[in-house]
Amino acid sequence: MFDALSERLQGAFQKLRSKGRLTEDDVKDAMREIRRALLEADVHHAVAKEFTERVREKAVGQEILQSLSASQHVVKIVHDELVSLMGGEQERIARAAKPPTVVMLVGLQGAGKTTAAAKLARHLVLKEHRRPLLVAADIYRPAAIDQLRILAKQIDVSIYAPGNHISPPEIVREAMEEARKAGNDYVIIDTAGRLHIDETLMQELSVMKDIAQPHEILLVIDAMTGQDAITVAEHFHSQLSVTGIVLTKLDGDTRGGAALTVRHVTGCPVKFVGTGEKTDALEPFYPDRMASRILGMGDVLSLIEKAQETIDEKQAKELEAKLLKNEFTLDDFLAQLQQVRKLGPLDQLLGMLPGMGKLKQLPAGAVDGSQMSKVEAIILSMSKAERVKPELVTKSSSRRIRIAKGSGTQVKDVNQLLRQFEEMRKMMKQFSSLAKGGKKGLGSLAGAMGSMGKKGGMPFSHGGKRRK
Repeated sequence: MFDALSERLQGAFQKLRSKGRLTEDDVKDAMREIRRALLEADVHHAVAKEFTERVREKAVGQEILQSLSASQHVVKIVHDELVSLMGGEQERIARAAKPPTVVMLVGLQGAGKTTAAAKLARHLVLKEHRRPLLVAADIYRPAAIDQLRILAKQIDVSIYAPGNHISPPEIVREAMEEARKAGNDYVIIDTAGRLHIDETLMQELSVMKDIAQPHEILLVIDAMTGQDAITVAEHFHSQLSVTGIVLTKLDGDTRGGAALTVRHVTGCPVKFVGTGEKTDALEPFYPDRMASRILGMGDVLSLIEKAQETIDEKQAKELEAKLLKNEFTLDDFLAQLQQVRKLGPLDQLLGMLPGMGKLKQLPAGAVDGSQMSKVEAIILSMSKAERVKPELVTKSSSRRIRIAKGSGTQVKDVNQLLRQFEEMRKMMKQFSSLAKGGKKGLGSLAGAMGSMGKKGGMPFSHGGKRRK
């Protein structure tokens, strides 16, 4: 996400790296580049102008801190202004003093409301230990009710879905009674998509709002619609008093205009962002973390949270014990590879690591999630003894030929994996210390992720020494 914007901003900062003190001309040139980058990212021209003016005022003539270069100084100012532009601090979802808390999802057709409803329910169950009730109030889109039923089953969440023979307001009325009887502490209402200019359907939303008295009205917006998303948000907000935004499909938005400006233009905070199609691909929106991602500074906190949620703590402790005894095997490596795959798409994980955006400059295939399947195939084509003692394969050309044929790869791929595994086995013992201090899974994650980055065809080649 935000690849184009990040690249343009990095280019603007690059020109300042040789400066010891910022002159007005230096800042003026940099602001011109930053403004152009924001406009190309589909940020509204008035917002881009105001943003660069604030940065310019803070940067001109300021003394550069001894620990910072001129470019780093501007990056810090830009980072702080981006955080301010996107809302400053994270705004959590509301919680009623007397349950249930009612959340209505509204928006245009195709924005992803039904999926967002299921994602939000999953988040409330796993992250906040709540008992939500999903309400299927979209009776107009074919299969909308069936879709929500399927998603509710996948995430093991209760659903109220009487069908399309009664009106949405009546569905909401009955669902509220059902939630009170069942003791659900959240009610999430999935409404039908509609244009903001459709007065009849907008009036229906108003009636549903009067019945449910929602504590949150979350507008679901497709991030890839750019400035049009701002117009939609303004209209829905004026008619329904929207309390927050859910930006979907952010993983496909290389520009970022909606994420950057929707809070500034509408006054409505972005509360969640969707980063994929699966039900686990929903993240709380942190302005400071998003600003860091945009500027190529990574988002290690979110990566840690993903690891803590996904990686098995018991398995991580067992791995740590093996590392300390130098007993790390290819079976262990395969298990860790599969753990990393659970965290999400590889390109998204790399985007959370500082400086890893530069990997797009590597040759095609240097960092490719599909290569993980090749690694798995090679390891699974080995015998149990060979996985425990890889040197058996290293010393035998016939074994390497057999494994290559069994995995549908070439002997050179087997050789490369063996070399890289030996490098990893040496360094994993160092990374294991990160698993201490209560951060479950970090030893295994750091070992697998920390070894990415070298120019090579396989996804786990180590490209540098550990920093002290």
